[in-house]
Amino acid sequence: MGEKIKIAISTAIQAGGSLFTPEQLAIISRVAGADAKIEMTTFKQLYVEVPLERRDTIKEKLERYGLEVYPAGFATKSLIACNFCKGAEEAGLVTAQVLNKAIAGIETPTSLKIGYAGCALGTSEPLLKDIGVVKMRDTFDIYVGGEPKGLKTSFARLLISGLTEDRLVPAVTAIIDYYKAHAKGKEKFSKFVDRVSLEQLQHIAG
Repeated sequence: MGEKIKIAISTAIQAGGSLFTPEQLAIISRVAGADAKIEMTTFKQLYVEVPLERRDTIKEKLERYGLEVYPAGFATKSLIACNFCKGAEEAGLVTAQVLNKAIAGIETPTSLKIGYAGCALGTSEPLLKDIGVVKMRDTFDIYVGGEPKGLKTSFARLLISGLTEDRLVPAVTAIIDYYKAHAKGKEKFSKFVDRVSLEQLQHIAG
């Protein structure tokens, strides 16, 4: 039996949340095979093992059905977004889609979860993510260092407030790049934030 590799599958960022069509579920089942185990992760991705030599072909096939395919493991996860209950325009659906395209699948020292909420209701729980983005009317706030696991759960702390839309992607990608370059081994992002300080990250995010 040939080598297998795990891939992460998600739906496109859309109003209504993580919605799969019957056709999408059927193609996932076909490429995975009858004996496969498909894992639903806590960050709204499906993990599937596929033959390494067929990975690119399978990725292309899934993408033709409107699915998104990313590396599993130590990488930025696809954007964990809200359901855009305030409406696609008011909640910034297009902005979230652009942000997802910029950040999803980047190799990082440990898995990195980035949340997006289109309003202060925060239904996607952005303050429990490594990086959280909250749309506040026409600007965005960025939070960093959320820790959802264990007995010492902690909320992310406000890093930048009132960021304009054109600065959002550069700010988030700058934080990710700095983490990649300066993390100590497999240092968790929340510990990284504590070590380098909010002030340093504010300077990096500009």
